[in-house]
Amino acid sequence: MGGAVIVLLAIALPPRPATARRRTLPTFTLSPARRIQLLVGAGIGLVAALFTGWVVLIVIVPLAVIGVPWLLSAQGDDLTIARLDALESWTRSLAGLTVAGAGLERTISASRASCPAAIKPEVTRLVARLNSRTPTDEALRLFADELDDETGDLVVAHLLLKAELRGPGLATALEDLAESILSEVRARRQIETERAGPRNEVRMVVYITIGVLALLFVARDYSAPYSTPLGQLLLALYVALDILLLFALKRVARSKPGPRILVPSERGAR
Repeated sequence: MGGAVIVLLAIALPPRPATARRRTLPTFTLSPARRIQLLVGAGIGLVAALFTGWVVLIVIVPLAVIGVPWLLSAQGDDLTIARLDALESWTRSLAGLTVAGAGLERTISASRASCPAAIKPEVTRLVARLNSRTPTDEALRLFADELDDETGDLVVAHLLLKAELRGPGLATALEDLAESILSEVRARRQIETERAGPRNEVRMVVYITIGVLALLFVARDYSAPYSTPLGQLLLALYVALDILLLFALKRVARSKPGPRILVPSERGAR
């Protein structure tokens, strides 16, 4: 119980500012709204603990308020696919915007207005850097750092190689790149489709867990042994093991980021 309380307090506190940009395993973060949900869950857990005598509910309820939506969602995977689609669309639009004599910098600047929403913040910052006279190669590498994706690195690597081209040569190279990205998007979308099965299994286990806990809460005669100190300890142990199992299943169901092609720049890591 003490360790669980420490974990609960740790996630409720504001995160430390990161000193370096590092790729990590997919996880959920606590926005201000979620911190409010956590505090509300703690209040509900306290009331439930006073009503039932189950002290462990002070920890279980707030963790469930935050953890269950995360376990049931596939938002991170959907966002990855959306960003890939946006990269393909943006690269194809670059080819269409290239005019005779225009260089890559001018083409990128012209693309910001029609850039897909999924990557528009990154493209906007890229255009701002180019407009502030940041060298093109440095601006593109910082753009790759912000995307933090192997397909994004592929786009930037091609742009770095074609940065000196002008007009029709640049347009042809960008069209070829868009076709390459489209193939990558299709392959990764197929992978996400295959992962739908494990994600559904995670949801099923979550629903069963919630049902069992609700049954214990309602069937007071059956769950009476859990009101004792030893029962509370065993219940906390069972819930902790179940949480570990759910997180392991979630990790299996999530897509793993591939290795990046470009080495992160020093400025992008700050």
